[in-house]
Amino acid sequence: MSAVRILGGGLFFIILGIAGCEALPAGNQAKAETSSPVSVPAQAELPPTEYDGANMAAIVADPSMDAGVVILGTDELGGVNIYSLGGEKLGAISAGEADSVDVRYGFELGGAAKTIVSVLDAAANELRFFSFANGEATDVTGEPIVSDFATQGLCLYKDSTDQNLYAFVVGDEGEIDQWLLYDDGTGKIAGRMARRLNLASEVGYCAANDRTGELYVSEQAVGAWKFSANPETDAAPEVIDVRRLGNIAEETGGLAVISGGAAGDYLLASNASINTLTLYDIDNDHAFVGSVQIGANGGVDGVEEPGGLFAYNRPLKGAPNGLLVVADDDNGDELTNYKLVSLGAIADALGVDFGEAPDETAPRAAQIATVFPSAESAPVGNPGDAADDPAIWVHPSDPSLSTVIGTEKQSGLYVYDLSGKVIQYLPDGKMNNVDLRSGFMLDGKEVTLVTASNRTDQTLAIYAIDEATRKLVNVADGPQDTGMVDPYGSCMHQSADGTIYTIINDSDGNVKQWALSESSKGRVSAELKREFSVGSQTEGCVADDARDVLFIGEEAVGVWKYGASPESGDAREAVVMVDDDPALTADVEGLSIYHGENGGGYLVVSSQGSNSYVLYDLEAPHAYAGDFAVIADGARGIDGASETDGLDVTSANLGGAYPKGLLVVQDGRNMLPPENQNFKFVSWADIEQAVGLK
Repeated sequence: MSAVRILGGGLFFIILGIAGCEALPAGNQAKAETSSPVSVPAQAELPPTEYDGANMAAIVADPSMDAGVVILGTDELGGVNIYSLGGEKLGAISAGEADSVDVRYGFELGGAAKTIVSVLDAAANELRFFSFANGEATDVTGEPIVSDFATQGLCLYKDSTDQNLYAFVVGDEGEIDQWLLYDDGTGKIAGRMARRLNLASEVGYCAANDRTGELYVSEQAVGAWKFSANPETDAAPEVIDVRRLGNIAEETGGLAVISGGAAGDYLLASNASINTLTLYDIDNDHAFVGSVQIGANGGVDGVEEPGGLFAYNRPLKGAPNGLLVVADDDNGDELTNYKLVSLGAIADALGVDFGEAPDETAPRAAQIATVFPSAESAPVGNPGDAADDPAIWVHPSDPSLSTVIGTEKQSGLYVYDLSGKVIQYLPDGKMNNVDLRSGFMLDGKEVTLVTASNRTDQTLAIYAIDEATRKLVNVADGPQDTGMVDPYGSCMHQSADGTIYTIINDSDGNVKQWALSESSKGRVSAELKREFSVGSQTEGCVADDARDVLFIGEEAVGVWKYGASPESGDAREAVVMVDDDPALTADVEGLSIYHGENGGGYLVVSSQGSNSYVLYDLEAPHAYAGDFAVIADGARGIDGASETDGLDVTSANLGGAYPKGLLVVQDGRNMLPPENQNFKFVSWADIEQAVGLK
């Protein structure tokens, strides 16, 4: 398989020589004909559908019912039928030509946690939403969410990190759209497109595992695939099983995740063309376990051409080990219907333990503290990996006029106001990292200097800020050569005697430090004062001027502390190592300092591998103080931040949304909708509250 290129923010795939694909998990190599299915009897069945439209069902927890659940099953033009566990039809939900249905719990809507049922109206290619309680569905659909392709199915996903609810819609030409769902402020559900994924041919079904953050899709003529379900993660698919290489025959149908708590999770897939269901062990690299056929049981016939699947792995009345609902696309001489199968019987037949799923209706604690961005910058001009590192300039007389200077490492520098609007763009070269210091005397005036590492000509770029215009003015006394092959990260330091330094490292871990001085009227030059090596690739760095300390991030290793003055040499101490702190995941990227009261504060570190930010006390021994993630805000239409390279923070009161300061982080994936990279602005007051900082 080969990933060809990005189209419209989504990933487009062409299957090239699938026999050579290395992504097939170990244990899935056997041909379909070598795996003999085991017969498992159907336990019961639901009445035939009125419109011959059985395709997808969902078991919904409902304490008002005797059995504690109801079953919702699509019936195309008949909408969604509501059944008791005993098979009695209790009513129907009008939802157009209902093709697929799914459910999630605990969605905050109108100030209360609700059970949300989503239905795909295939005729209109539209998502519909209902709040379900006491056996009744209330339409809570807001602004229509309509796909621009012929839809085939839907599934819901609740992210365990940000607790956001997403809907996936799949289509007949391989489209997979992901929508972020949110309360539109009126008690209705609205959505924003998060991203589009693509496979090469028709995708009929999908299912998401909230625990692992994985999305499973069935490409009908090829097999089953896995994507990361969080839109702020890599979009490349992985093969679960494919036709002719694994245990899939001609057509892949419905999918169901069997959540097992401590026992682990399993994936069940419909091998529709040979009337079997195949089971994969999610926690064992999706290894193939075995296959089953759903056979007849008394007056209940077996399943032929199994369609949609839904697993409910909790004790039920008459089904102590949970149930699987299977759409029977054949159902003998009658119209299509749904068969109910004991999950315990499937587990026994295949020799596995499904355990018991956690109670999905119970509130779940967030895995990490989360904050919304208050604003975001305009996207940078170039696609791909372009935005990198910000620096915050606090206006000396009116903090509301403060700016954010951001590097565009493919072409130059941007200056943004606090709303994210571009004030200035300088196409001066591939600027990688940027920093600033005030209090430099230039041409008899005190100015703020801004320096950046320019990878185009391997120089140190030097600017001064014009306070009247808030723009950058080049004040370098000619090209300031770094002597580096690849000047990479950079930061600045001001010593006790007022000398301002720029420190640049390269991708090999080499570090150089220059003193800046006025070499001619209105011009600044740099004089090399120190060189040393960190050891391996490094980028992020920040100086604590008051303590004469320099923090440097060695990307795969951790954070080191050096003396900031040139005479400190290469002596260093470890601050935190990746292998020692579960909160810090390589790569270690941007570093900055939040200066608190009485000399306190925090070292802020970008933990790129976990899409999060870790705080350490500024004072030694630099104890862990908390971590958090920046997540999407659907109502504002601002996505979260992921794969962050550079960041900067200030504790200055900037007014408005930033009374306790501002954190700016680079966003490696700019979604809602997919655009070029940018920077997210986060209120420190929100961070303080979310993390519980003193």
